[in-house]
Formats: sequence, structure tokens, C-alpha cells
Amino acid sequence: MSGTSLDGVDAVLVDLRGRPCLLGAGFLRYPKSLKAILLALHEISGDEVHRAALAGIELSRLYAKAVQRLLEKHQVPAQTVSAIGCHGQTVRHRPGAGYSSQLGNPAWLAERTGIAVVADFRSRDIAAGGQGAPLVPAFHAAVFRDSRHHRVIANLGGIANITDLPRQGPVTGFDTGPGNVLLDAWTRERFGRDFDRSGAIAARGRPVASLLKALLADPYFRRSPPKSTGRDHFSFDWLHRFSVGKHKAEDVQATLAELTACSIAKAIAKFCAGAEEVYLCGGGVRNHDLVRRITRELAGMKIASTDRLGIHPDWVEAMAFAWLAQRALKRETGNLPEVTGAKGPRVLGAIYAA
Repeated sequence: MSGTSLDGVDAVLVDLRGRPCLLGAGFLRYPKSLKAILLALHEISGDEVHRAALAGIELSRLYAKAVQRLLEKHQVPAQTVSAIGCHGQTVRHRPGAGYSSQLGNPAWLAERTGIAVVADFRSRDIAAGGQGAPLVPAFHAAVFRDSRHHRVIANLGGIANITDLPRQGPVTGFDTGPGNVLLDAWTRERFGRDFDRSGAIAARGRPVASLLKALLADPYFRRSPPKSTGRDHFSFDWLHRFSVGKHKAEDVQATLAELTACSIAKAIAKFCAGAEEVYLCGGGVRNHDLVRRITRELAGMKIASTDRLGIHPDWVEAMAFAWLAQRALKRETGNLPEVTGAKGPRVLGAIYAA
């Protein structure tokens, strides 16, 4: 899995013969040059097709390296692996226009590893009228649902999303808005760091009430699900429309942390009525300031990481795409129409044989 944060590749080795069991995991950071290329491809510019194709090949090399390192570390022969589920790197998410683009060359990845690859998970759902996202709620339902407790899973990635897991009835979920994407972008521009470690910068600042109100007035937050979003909407250009430069940099960082916390909390309050427990996963769990803000906004609810449910928060999303890959191989459906808005259940993913 390589997500909106553009930090690198999460690789997991999963046994799916029963309840998904994590056998091993690793992280491979993006080289700065590749990250710059991928960031540039989020913007409309010249020669995009050629540059995107080359970036996809470069990504496949990195994915293959992550796979090989993981297999070597755990002494697992490649021929014993059924498939690689490869999400790819999203550079455009435009379901309203009928597409979502994930870079990564699965044919090259299959050649480099000698393992079958399942990729392109979002296209079929979009073709069926859905958002193509979020796709992880189906996995959340399979591994985290409990008939005794009404749970919500909140994924704090570059974009945040929630999955509502009531005791019974349909599972729902959607992207709530920015997770870490704006926090990281502001930290890079104003503090010269890739991210705000533990939320220390935000903790030093004070949220600007008028700025937070303006940010939360964006129409996306008022839209009813199914809905999904990405860097296309919540970009750095979007942030600069609000004249953020006139405020202290630490205060802007604190405001962006409040934006993430408030948008998640408001979404849970409005669309997950009766929820008792909220479990957090994704890279944002390491941002202690952000977690404190979310906990404060959801006062009265039990808040914990998915560690409490048996899966480390860093690896939930990568495990989800291993699970979706297995479903594709078995020709089993992988989307939840109640989540994505598709016309019905669909088998997701294209298979590249070894």
C-alpha cells in the first residue's frame, strides 16, 4: 500500500487461510526524487502520460524491492505466495469524471517478483456508478465487526475515512476529508520537515477560530455519503485560498489538526448514531496531538487504536488490499455498494499472472 501521504510503501505478509493473520511487515521510504515526481503529477502539466508511465515503472521497482526484502526477512519463498495485492499510488481521483488513477506497473511487478499481481482495484466500482473509495470498509467489517458493540474504524491516512460497524444492519463508510495531507504540506513549506512528528508543532500553536470556521465551510463536509476525496480537492492551493500566510505558522498547524479532528468527529456524530467505540488506524495514530484532539471531540466514547482489536494500526490498510487480492483470485466481490454507491457488489481488481 502506498497512500495519499506519499511517504513510502507499506508491505505486509498475510496468511488468509482463516482470520487474516499478519506474518510480517515492513516500510520502504520513497526517495525524495520520486516523491517530487509524484507530487508534480498531481498537477496538470505537460507530457503527463510519458512522465506517469516512467513513474509507474519506478514505483514497480520499489514495490518489488519491498516484497523481496519482506520475503527474505521471513525466509518465505516467492513461489509460496499466492499473489501481491498492489493498490498503486493515486495521482488523480475523479470518480465524478469516471476514473481514479493509480500509478504502478503491475506487469513489471509480476516480472520482477515472479508472483501474480492483483491491481486496479477501483475502476470496476467506478464503472458500476460508485466512488471507487473507500474500499477498506469491507475488510474492516470482515475483521473488526462485533455483534455486541457498535464500532467505528477511523483511518488517519493522508485523507481520513471512517467505517461504521453497527451491531447489525448495513456497514457504511466514507472519506471525511483531510487526514495528514494538509498537516504534512504545511510542515514541509513552513518548517522544512516531511511531517510534524507526534504533532509537536501543532501542540505549540493555538487554533484560529475564524480560519477553522472557514475551512469547515467547504461544501464537501456538508455532502452526504457516499463520497470520497483526495489531493485533487484538499490541495495546498485549496489551503492558500484562505490567506493562511497571515497567521502564525504554529497556529495554522494547530488549526489544520483541529480541522481533521472536527471533521471526523462531526461525521461520526451525524452518520454513526449510537456508536460506542472508535478505533484508530493509519499513520496519523503516531500524531499524539491529533489523537488527543480527536479524543476530546469524541468525549464519552471509547477511543483506542486497532492494536486493541489485534491488528497494528500501521498495517491495516495494506492488509486490506491483500484481502481484496484474495477475493479477486476467488472471484468474490470486494466492494460494499452502501459505502461506494455502486449499483451492486463487484469483483475488484485486474490479475497479472506470474
